[in-house]
Amino acid sequence: MTDSPLTRRSVLKQLSGALAAGLFAGTPGLAANEKRTELGLVLYCAKHRRDDLLRRDPGFDLYQPQHFLEHCRSIGAGGMQCSLGVLDGNAALELRRAAEQDNLYIEAIVRLPEKTNELDRLDAELRTAAEAGAKAVRTTIIPGRRYEFFDSLEKFNEYDARGRRMLEQAAPLTEKHRIPLAVENHKDHRDEQRIALLEHISSEFVGACVDTGNSFALLEDPLETIRRFAPWAKSVHLKDQAVQPHPNGFVLADIPLGQGAMPLPEMVRILKAAKPDIRFSLELITRDPLVVTCLTDKYWATLPDVPATDLARTLRYVRDKQTDNLQYPSKLSPEQQLALEDANVRASLDYARDALHL
Repeated sequence: MTDSPLTRRSVLKQLSGALAAGLFAGTPGLAANEKRTELGLVLYCAKHRRDDLLRRDPGFDLYQPQHFLEHCRSIGAGGMQCSLGVLDGNAALELRRAAEQDNLYIEAIVRLPEKTNELDRLDAELRTAAEAGAKAVRTTIIPGRRYEFFDSLEKFNEYDARGRRMLEQAAPLTEKHRIPLAVENHKDHRDEQRIALLEHISSEFVGACVDTGNSFALLEDPLETIRRFAPWAKSVHLKDQAVQPHPNGFVLADIPLGQGAMPLPEMVRILKAAKPDIRFSLELITRDPLVVTCLTDKYWATLPDVPATDLARTLRYVRDKQTDNLQYPSKLSPEQQLALEDANVRASLDYARDALHL
């Protein structure tokens, strides 16, 4: 998001107009006798709803922070992780007050600067996040999925070095604004590599956005990933993953919490034991399954030192935990995609509250 002249009056006017136009009609809300969950939403959980709202009113963007916060509140989520961009002080304060009024948390999403002349932009975004009361700021440092984006170890190492420089430049700014920077394990680094980087940065304000499913695509043990990252956790992307064998490796698919192969109760227990105040944000993207091509030559081009035992353990895990509940939204109409997304989010919020006690 870019600079915004957002004010409380303009936000209320937009929200009132959206409600009057019925733009939120059909959103599965919280029943009168239901308790809100602590689990918040990453904005990617609402892609189809955002698209539906834009089709009905091109001037209304659900990803605008006040709108997305209202969406999270209305369905009983505990907060949001959302791009805030740069807001003026009044708008940031209004966002903070809106969250505090309903006891919701805010986490921001930022893109780290690739060039030194982008540091001012990051500084302004971190200032906005701090003024809005954000508990953490999530980011990534290497583009794409390692086994898809890169064809050679040389190319990966080039981007790895660039990511390290980006984080080195960002660390002093997070310390200046005293806001935690949470770097997601984004199918880029193996766990040992990422922890070594965090140790190199060595800042109390730089840690991990612990994604509970991503590292499995790099043949890591799911629970061991959580144990390794728990001491570094600043934020959590909570997700479940359905798995199935595939001729080129295995299928990895976003699925409602509790319906996939990830040991979520134990993951939550480990993270809360290490960081009692950590916030969990649902990252469930309603999309077709992804194929992890770990039985192809390209996959191993950037992972030459991964032990064969890790591949064997992963494929055994997939064989033992496979399910037949994969979703293929691309085969559905836009209306059906939206209904599926809403159902996925609703089922996940309910599971988080009732089974994970979040």
